[in-house]
Amino acid sequence: MLTILGFAMIATFLVLIMMKKMSPIAALVLIPALFCVFVGQGAKLGEYVLEGVGNLAPTAAMLMFAIVYFGVMIDVGLFDPIVRGILRFCKADPLRIVVGTAVLAAIVSLDGDGSTTFMITVSAMYPLYKRLGMSLVVMTGVAATANGVMNTLPWGGPTARAATALKLDAADIFVPMIPALGVGLLFVFILAFVLGKRERKRLGYLSLDEAVKTDTESETVLVAAGGGGAESRKSVGGGAGVDGTEAPAADDDGFQGLDPNRDTLRPKLYWFNAGMTIVLLAAMIMELLPIPVLFLLGAALALTVNYPNMQEQRARIAAHADNVLNVSGMVFAAAVFTGVLTGTGMVEHMADWLVGAIPDGMGPHMGIVTGLLSLPLTYFMSNDGFYFGVLPVLAEAGAAHGVSSLEIARASLAGQALHMSSPLVPAVYVLVGMAKVEFGDHTKSTVKWAALTSLVVLGAGILFGIV
Repeated sequence: MLTILGFAMIATFLVLIMMKKMSPIAALVLIPALFCVFVGQGAKLGEYVLEGVGNLAPTAAMLMFAIVYFGVMIDVGLFDPIVRGILRFCKADPLRIVVGTAVLAAIVSLDGDGSTTFMITVSAMYPLYKRLGMSLVVMTGVAATANGVMNTLPWGGPTARAATALKLDAADIFVPMIPALGVGLLFVFILAFVLGKRERKRLGYLSLDEAVKTDTESETVLVAAGGGGAESRKSVGGGAGVDGTEAPAADDDGFQGLDPNRDTLRPKLYWFNAGMTIVLLAAMIMELLPIPVLFLLGAALALTVNYPNMQEQRARIAAHADNVLNVSGMVFAAAVFTGVLTGTGMVEHMADWLVGAIPDGMGPHMGIVTGLLSLPLTYFMSNDGFYFGVLPVLAEAGAAHGVSSLEIARASLAGQALHMSSPLVPAVYVLVGMAKVEFGDHTKSTVKWAALTSLVVLGAGILFGIV
C-alpha cells in the first residue's frame, strides 16, 4: 500500500506542476501533507516535516549565502571578462550561444557545486537569451544536463556516496568511468548543437555587425548594418540581438544584464575578489570547513571589503533578497516532501518493490539493472536515499551472481544527468528561479533529453566494459 501511495504522491506532484495547476512550493507542501493523512500518519506530520527541515537546513543556509556571495561577485564585475569571452565566441548566433551555455556549465561544474554553476551560467547567458528571444528552457535544460554529467566528480557528491555506502575507494569508481562520462559530455554538446540549430532556424542568424532597434510595442527589428541593402526581420520572442562588445540595455522585465557602467563595479578590487573566490572554491573542494560556513564567511567578507558603507551593504543584500527567499523557501518546502516520503516509509517500500521486481534471470546483469534503476530512483528520491538505502541492496544482489561492487557503483552514476533536474534537488530551483522559468516547463522540456544522456553514459559504460 505504501508503495502505491508513494508512486501516486510523486506522480500527482509532477502532473500538477507540469500542468501548472499548482506552484512548486505549494505542491511540495500540500501534496505530501495530504498523502501523510491518507496513510494514517497525519499525527506524525509535524515530526516528519521537522526532520526533513533539519536535514535540509544546511543546504538552505549554503544556498542563501552562496546566492549572496556570487551575487556580490557578479555586482563587482568578477565575471565580466568571462561574459565578454563567451559573447565573443557566441557573437549573436543562437547555435553558438546554446553550445556556449553547455561549455560554460561544464567548466564551472568543476567546482563540484550545482548551485554556483547555475548562478554563474545564468548570469552570463541570460542577457543573450533574452535579447535574442531565445527559449530559456533550452538554457536551463542544457545547463542542468551538463552539470548532471559533471556532478559525478569525486567531490561532487554521488561518487563519494557510492564509495562510502559500498566501502570502496572513490578513485576506483570514478577513474574507469571517465571514458563513459566523456561520451556523455560529448552527447550534451551534440544535444546543445542540435537545440542551437533549432533556435537558429527559428530566429535566424545574427552577426555582430547588426544594430538593434526596438519599436514601441517591444517587438524587435534587426537591421543588418553592413554592406548592401537593409535586411530586416522580426524576432519571435521579443528579444533583441546584442553586439558582444556593447553593454546590454535593460530588459522589459528590468533585468540589467552585466552593464559595464553599473555603480556596483569595483575594478580596483578585481584581483582580491578573484583570489578570494579561488580560495573559497579550493577550501570547498578540500572540505576545510562545512560549505555553509565557507559561504557565510565569504559573503560577509565580500560585502565588508567591497561595500564598507552600511547603506551599500543593505542595498546589495536587498538586490538579491528575491532569489534568496525563493530558493530557500523552495528548499524548506522540499523538506516537507522528502520528510513525508522518508518518514512514512514510502521510499523504503518503493525501493524494496523495485529491487524485488528484478527477475532472477537478470542477476548476472545487475550492473545494467543498477544503471537503469538509477534513472528513476535518483530522480524520485535524494542521492542520500538512493546511495545509502538502495545501492547496498543492489550490490548484495549483484554479489550473489558474481557482479562486483565496483561495477554496481559505477553503474549507479549513470542517472546523474537526469537527477539534476529532479524536484528534490535544491540547486535546480536556483537555476529556474534565476532564469525566470516555470519549473513545470523546465521539467517537460528537459527530462527526455536528460534521461537520454543518462542512457548514453550507461551504454558507453557497457560498450567500454566498465559496467
